[in-house]
Amino acid sequence: MKQYGDLPKEFTAFESSKIVILPVPYDGTTTWIKGSDKGPKAIIDSSANLEMYDIDTDSEVHKLGIHTAEPVTEASSPEAMVDEVYNRVKALYKKKKFPVILGGEHTVSIGAFKAASEQFSDLTILQFDAHADMRDEYKGSKFDHHCVMARASEMAPVVQVGIRSMSAAEREDIKPDRVFYAMQIYDQSTWMYELLNKLSRNVYITIDLDVLNPSIMASTGTPEPGGMNWFDIINILKKISEQVNIVGFDVTELVPNKENKAPDYLVAKLIYTLLTYKFVTGIK
Repeated sequence: MKQYGDLPKEFTAFESSKIVILPVPYDGTTTWIKGSDKGPKAIIDSSANLEMYDIDTDSEVHKLGIHTAEPVTEASSPEAMVDEVYNRVKALYKKKKFPVILGGEHTVSIGAFKAASEQFSDLTILQFDAHADMRDEYKGSKFDHHCVMARASEMAPVVQVGIRSMSAAEREDIKPDRVFYAMQIYDQSTWMYELLNKLSRNVYITIDLDVLNPSIMASTGTPEPGGMNWFDIINILKKISEQVNIVGFDVTELVPNKENKAPDYLVAKLIYTLLTYKFVTGIK
């Protein structure tokens, strides 16, 4: 596995790096467009083309060190994969590293949720997603990608942003006062302040890329019409970083398209931007 950003070795050594990127190329329960297992490699490959200077913050966050770890290869079952992600992220927290998990399908997030919920008290899991993912089980499995936030809600309070698709059954498990539907947040900003009031001191962020508008993010397993655009998502991420302690995040569900690499680059840029907000403008 290449190093994120194709950085010089002085910025990628594990021991001296503050940030560790953990690829999890798992795509075992996807029900429509397959290929998210190729997402981590596509993100890392495209990250080699990033400019590491951030104009907005006049900073170069990569100088804190960004190490790309060996990928999680366990794929015998979603449960086994989740356990391995949990063990890997738990070990990163023990070494005081900031974890960034690259999916793969959204199921990869469950192990990270567990590790973060054990490491940090007063934790909120903040979901950016087109889909509620609140089914208790799907096709006999509690570890399907449709069930990710149901598992999350067993570990910590959940806030959901950008939702615009769910089953009738999921409606019963949604907490309406903790969901910001896409149609409610479109073209207005007051929702951002309502969201900030629902977050606890420590926040883990999980980003399913289908939260974004397909016009800029068509490369997902389950694209939904509508959704957030680039400045919509980075503006709220910046505000979040200024108000809470972001303890880790994941980005999932990129299905690379060899004919259009722009979405791959967008994801690499989104990761770097969120890291910049966390470590440059965020609370310490």
